Amino acid sequence: MRFLELQAIYIMWLRQLKGFVRARSRLIANIIQPFFFLAFLGIGFSTAKFATIPINYSYLDFLAPGMIVMSVLFSSMFAGVSVLWDKQFGFLQEVLVAPVSRLSIVIGRTLGGSTTALIQGFVVLFASLVLGVKISLSGVFLAVIFLVLLSFFAVGFGLAVASKMEDIHGFQLIMNLVIFPLFFLSSAFFPIEGLPSQFKMLVYLDPLTYGVDGVRGSLVGMNYFFLQLDLLVCLVLAVAVLLVGAYFFKKSEV
Repeated sequence: MRFLELQAIYIMWLRQLKGFVRARSRLIANIIQPFFFLAFLGIGFSTAKFATIPINYSYLDFLAPGMIVMSVLFSSMFAGVSVLWDKQFGFLQEVLVAPVSRLSIVIGRTLGGSTTALIQGFVVLFASLVLGVKISLSGVFLAVIFLVLLSFFAVGFGLAVASKMEDIHGFQLIMNLVIFPLFFLSSAFFPIEGLPSQFKMLVYLDPLTYGVDGVRGSLVGMNYFFLQLDLLVCLVLAVAVLLVGAYFFKKSEV
């Protein structure tokens, strides 16, 4: 039975990966969007001086980690779309009657969504290097840990929402309604230090703030919080949201 569970996890992971490779339009779109932000905002504001950004760094250096997180986040959250597609075409029903636990299916989907998200994140990371971002290669490993936790958080959230919905277009609208406010409040585009105190409270309550800050601190050394705090918050959120997403998925009726 344990072999069947592992086989189910592998098949779900492989299916997500194959779907990602075949859907080239989605890959291109998810890469081009953060690349445009990097190219137009980063280069456009490259000569601007921000009091809270060290003098030996440019705005592009500050922006790049946020765009890497953006690529991972958008790809991970929309992994829930595949659940809705599988519902409509009956594939999910066939999977759920298989002699394996639903938890194995959830784990496989989560690993598949996270893998595809990390691939896109690495593409944007490479683009950042090409554009001249001062990335510390010694911090890439820690940044990957943050990105994995963020992808687990996003996939778990996407699974939780998708398990309660039937309409794909409605799911995409809700995801956009949630993603964009969280992302724009996460300090991906602006330093926290210069914000008004009232606005800072919203930034502190945004879970993505700690992920962006952790990736930025790992790659370019411009973290606002302690990296240990960023890592702890991301770990707790990833585990909590992933468990909630798995619970709703296991309870969903197909």
